[in-house]
Amino acid sequence: MFSYTLREICAAVGGTLLQDCDTVLTAVTTDSRKVSPGQLFIPLAGERFDGHDYLESALTGGASACLTARDVERMLPGKGYVRVEDTMAALKALATWHREHLHIPFVQVTGSAGKTTTKEMIAAVLSRRFRTHKTHANLNNQIGTPLTLLEISPEDQAAVIETGMDHFGEIRYMGEMVQPDFAVITNVGDAHVENLGNTRLGVLKAKSEIFENLRPGGIAVLNGDDDLLRNITLPTNDIILCGRGENCAVRVTEVEERGIEGLCCTVTTPRRSYRIRVTTPGGYMIYPAAMSVAIGEYLGLTEEEITAGIADYRPVGRRMHLIHMSDDRLIIDDCYNANPQSMAEALRLLAATPRRTLAILGDMKELGELSDEAHRQIGALTKELGIDTVIAIGEKAKYLIEKNPAARWFATVDEAMDAVRREFTAGTAALVKASHSMAFERITEELEKQ
Repeated sequence: MFSYTLREICAAVGGTLLQDCDTVLTAVTTDSRKVSPGQLFIPLAGERFDGHDYLESALTGGASACLTARDVERMLPGKGYVRVEDTMAALKALATWHREHLHIPFVQVTGSAGKTTTKEMIAAVLSRRFRTHKTHANLNNQIGTPLTLLEISPEDQAAVIETGMDHFGEIRYMGEMVQPDFAVITNVGDAHVENLGNTRLGVLKAKSEIFENLRPGGIAVLNGDDDLLRNITLPTNDIILCGRGENCAVRVTEVEERGIEGLCCTVTTPRRSYRIRVTTPGGYMIYPAAMSVAIGEYLGLTEEEITAGIADYRPVGRRMHLIHMSDDRLIIDDCYNANPQSMAEALRLLAATPRRTLAILGDMKELGELSDEAHRQIGALTKELGIDTVIAIGEKAKYLIEKNPAARWFATVDEAMDAVRREFTAGTAALVKASHSMAFERITEELEKQ
């Protein structure tokens, strides 16, 4: 944790000190329900709420000081107050100022899919040598990123920060705070394409904002098998391409996929070769593994530290979470999010599982003009792969059945649940996947009760 006086914080955010406090501040919160002594409360305004309405309750509840963009009629004794023009801008300014005090390697990760997986694996590798701070879960937006940065303490030795986006300018905004030494892009897909000009070139442009704040001497680590990333050039920074292609400086070969048991592969850099074991299923796992090797090796980790760190990786949240149940039933819980690329990978994994296969698929959101055809293609893939039973749920998912008439469609999760339960029989592997807003975790929870 950091240790700053309120006067130091006031200067960092360009505010006006209304009332000082004697407490040294060691943490920041934007949640008035979770306050404790030593915390600075920063009230943020959203579409449906304004944290300023809870300013007094946050201070009486334990927070030691606050920022405010409103006039304060009554200041509580012993509590600190700093007036700012905009609390969101002040949160960013404070995080940026704090980051400038930290002389440790920073890795910033973005991409259309696999951000959290890549962040977690890189952090698992670096943790073998360094005390490593990382983004919790997927708190990767314009609020989560500064709060993550403000959690980094002088004792930390490395940081891995995940940054997501769905509009232009957001990666730039977060990069101004992170100021990465390593800029990682996992891939350029169709996620959020409707907000970015309905083309992958728009997605590429938005993701490439990460390079604008890459520090002098910093390195871009990119998916070299991605058609749009492999040809990027940067005038003042080195690029490391990772993947299967001959163009990749960090190249993956001898891939041995073991279904739900994960995979083994060889990752070769200009310095040496590493035999890697990944315990999480999915052929795409070669990319976070290769990127972790590249960054770990650059920072001086040994072969043993790198290979052990990758083997240590475990998925977080509802990402390729394998739930083994009685009667040889398996749930592949991958319902955190979905886009055409990740949906296709998950279906291929399901098809390779030596069980009867059940795909429970929902809408893939924010695909814009590509949406209808993208869902049709997924329907065609389920037929091509020979998935035994397909249950499609949602307004867009109905297009799946145009290419796979054997699939069954339901408008809502509630309408589909009886069919889902009936199909989850002994010896069945069930993939549960959709965009996060479809709330497919309800399906997984119901299946676990059986």
